[in-house]
Amino acid sequence: MKKGKAGALAPDLPTDPFSSWLRRTRQAQKTKKGAVVPCGECRACCTSAYFIHISPDETETLARIPKQFVFAAPGLPKGHVVLGYDKNGHCPMFIDNQCSIYEHRPHTCRTYDCRVFPAAGLTAGQDKPAITRQAKRWRFTFSSQRDHDYLRAVQAAAKFLREYAESFPPGFVPINPTQQAVVALNVYDVFLRAPNVSEDGDSAVHIQEMIEAIVAAYERDETKRKS
Repeated sequence: MKKGKAGALAPDLPTDPFSSWLRRTRQAQKTKKGAVVPCGECRACCTSAYFIHISPDETETLARIPKQFVFAAPGLPKGHVVLGYDKNGHCPMFIDNQCSIYEHRPHTCRTYDCRVFPAAGLTAGQDKPAITRQAKRWRFTFSSQRDHDYLRAVQAAAKFLREYAESFPPGFVPINPTQQAVVALNVYDVFLRAPNVSEDGDSAVHIQEMIEAIVAAYERDETKRKS
């Protein structure tokens, strides 16, 4: 149990066996179907000052968002935009405590799942306390040793990315905790096949081999996603 508002205890949220959740989450990131998240009454992601990326092919979404709420996405090709937030940190399409364009919400929103944070052993960041509180409530189930192995591998990947961020190609390791967690989910299998770096003496050669394996795994995953 975690303390909620006014000191009340917020119940834990039991969720899927970890390996099942991991498989579905990775698949959701590669398709337009999106994630299935039992949010209940939580609206933290809609009210936590997120910039929401929208790609140019999301025409139905763009048609439903007033142009004054979007601006060009920094560092991305023309046509990619970002949906901002209001002075309270709320998405401008969040009206009367719900998404006013839910059936046509951005792909970024469709694939968002705050369970990525406990999966990767991360928090949403100091500027996202509501999401961090909600994410800490999730409790994955473990129906087999595989569930434990996969969780260990994802968290080992996230830890390695943070510890050796400067050794990767520039820009490979995101600053954003959400994106860090997503990268860890995409390259976790590297850590299923390899021992912990610490168990191998943290040798420079081993670290470089791990970095190369991670970059290669990520590029393979990106190629499959775009095909």
